[in-house]
Amino acid sequence: MTEAWDAAVEAQIRGAVQRGEFDNLPGMGKPIPGRGMPYDESWWIKSFLEREKLPSDLLLPTPLQLRRRIEQVPDEVRDLPTEQSVRDFVGQLNTQIVAWLRNPEGPRVAVRPVNADEVVRRWRAERTRPEVPATATEPATEPATVTTDAGRRVRRGWWLRWRRRG
Repeated sequence: MTEAWDAAVEAQIRGAVQRGEFDNLPGMGKPIPGRGMPYDESWWIKSFLEREKLPSDLLLPTPLQLRRRIEQVPDEVRDLPTEQSVRDFVGQLNTQIVAWLRNPEGPRVAVRPVNADEVVRRWRAERTRPEVPATATEPATEPATVTTDAGRRVRRGWWLRWRRRG
């Protein structure tokens, strides 16, 4: 039975080749991706994340995801319009942290709720900081050539101009 099946499949493949159905396929003549590299057991999940443009943080265990979110709190709340929205954001994050602390899964990683008052204090401080125009923060560029006391024009190296800025 399997010999007849194999023969039928081979006949269909030969027919498709003769009809040219395998000509001009995408990737024809290109090397096979990953060939020559060591075998990776999770190649399929990595390719899925890349293809779907998903963050690799999804692969982390819950406590590490929570720690990463805690680290990103200042960036997340920076553009929030009101103090209440900042407190709401921190409250939602703390709800997730407390839920994990009540029923921890995965590795034992220290995760503590975020202090909402501290986040609000930093948020206020950042909002009250005066914005300086971009042109005022850029240092004045120093000329590439300088005239010395003896009246000679000397070309300065880029490293000297760079060092004077810092």
